[in-house]
Amino acid sequence: MPAVSSLCGLAANPALSAADLDRLVALADETVADVLLGRPDLGRTRALALAHRVEGVARTLASTGRLAADDIDPAVWPDAALALLDRGEGPAAWARRFAADPDRERRERLAACPGLPSDVIETLAADPEPEVVVELAFSGDAETTARLASHPHASVRNAVAGNEATPPAVLAALLTGEGLPPVRHCRVCDQEEIPFVHGRDCARPDCVLPPGDACDGTHASTVHGIRVAALGNPATPAEAAARFAGHSDPMARWALAGRPDLPAAACAVLAGDPLPGIRADLAANPAVDATLARAMAADPAAEVRRALAHHPRLPLDVLTDLARTTRLGSALLPRVAGASPAETEALACSPDPAVRTLVARRRDLPPATRDRLADDPDAKVVAAVAPHPGLTEARLRGMIARHGAQVLAGVAANPDAPPALLEELARREPPVRKVLREVARHPSATPAALLACLADDRARRSAAGHPALPPSALAELTTHQDWRVREAAAAHPALPQAVTADLLRSGDVVSR
Repeated sequence: MPAVSSLCGLAANPALSAADLDRLVALADETVADVLLGRPDLGRTRALALAHRVEGVARTLASTGRLAADDIDPAVWPDAALALLDRGEGPAAWARRFAADPDRERRERLAACPGLPSDVIETLAADPEPEVVVELAFSGDAETTARLASHPHASVRNAVAGNEATPPAVLAALLTGEGLPPVRHCRVCDQEEIPFVHGRDCARPDCVLPPGDACDGTHASTVHGIRVAALGNPATPAEAAARFAGHSDPMARWALAGRPDLPAAACAVLAGDPLPGIRADLAANPAVDATLARAMAADPAAEVRRALAHHPRLPLDVLTDLARTTRLGSALLPRVAGASPAETEALACSPDPAVRTLVARRRDLPPATRDRLADDPDAKVVAAVAPHPGLTEARLRGMIARHGAQVLAGVAANPDAPPALLEELARREPPVRKVLREVARHPSATPAALLACLADDRARRSAAGHPALPPSALAELTTHQDWRVREAAAAHPALPQAVTADLLRSGDVVSR
């Protein structure tokens, strides 16, 4: 609906007058209210008016600290009261009230709140609904989680296994179940006659069980989930977790692969895992040492080699070999970002353009290195370094003269590109869409350049909110078919007052 998106734009407009803001609060629906809540000038009076007008707003205001306990009656705004308790700011009496609330969801939300009184924790730990105790187990402290590790329901133990506050010894016990009473209930046998296996082609629309869930009285699938959660918990002792590196369960091995405290022996086992996804997660793990990294560089799966390139301490010669043999994407790699000055210079002087491209993506290069890469004969190297700060206009124009369309978008993204050059790029024929999108969000774009950007669907969304866009273009954009354009134009600080008034009038019609 055009009016709603435009009103959302107005709600974000920093130049909106106090009177117009009051009118907008009176018109707001849930969508507009979400934007208004981000305004620093909303104030308590408008915030309360908005809370009374739009259901759910009081909760957001409380959760962001813009309503206090004195503003909230828990009987009228229970969600807001719970949000304040979640901030650790509500009175203890509220916590006791909600611990006895017949609404299970409210007890669940309470159980996730920090700093609850000990008697409330006792009440929640004994709640007959497992979902409530699960929330307590997810957020509880070491004492609470240690107690709940023996809970008869598998879902509660699963939550304990994923909580980093759980004591390491308890997590180690959850891996095997040793020293703990057996699980007596799980999410499967809670709702199905056992034995039961949940088919992957289940057609029941109200079914919430994950595919493959099963229970034959041993609660197998949910007990398996406890193990996986504990293996992925960084508080679980590494030596206890490492014993599962060769486990038959692939999810257990996968949970291990990204642990930065993984012992070398476990890394070696996982490096030979039959699943390339597990090997890929391991490859980027800082726990992998240089020797194993060299071996993994020869992995037959490209996804493993690409992941290895993101290893923060990868030997530089391994990375340069990968650059020659594997597509590594356009992101700045951690090893390159952390390279020493000598290593940076070595990369920049490599005879291989793929290697020079890696370092050209840095944005903190020494001026001499930056300029040499800007003059590189390879277009990919030049395109990578083109957005680097500090390049002169002459050098930027020289890039374009030598490499043309291949470097235009990078030049347009350069923070030091002068307004005249940006205008030339935006008006270039035929237009280059990537260039228009870069110019449309460039701080130095001229009004003429931005008007040219309006010809591209995606660039138009940025141009509509650019401070330099001529106000004369805004009225038409507030009625554009693309809601993102309408919203950006309505949020523009230079929006004419007459247009603002029209949008508020249209919003008044919609609200009726």
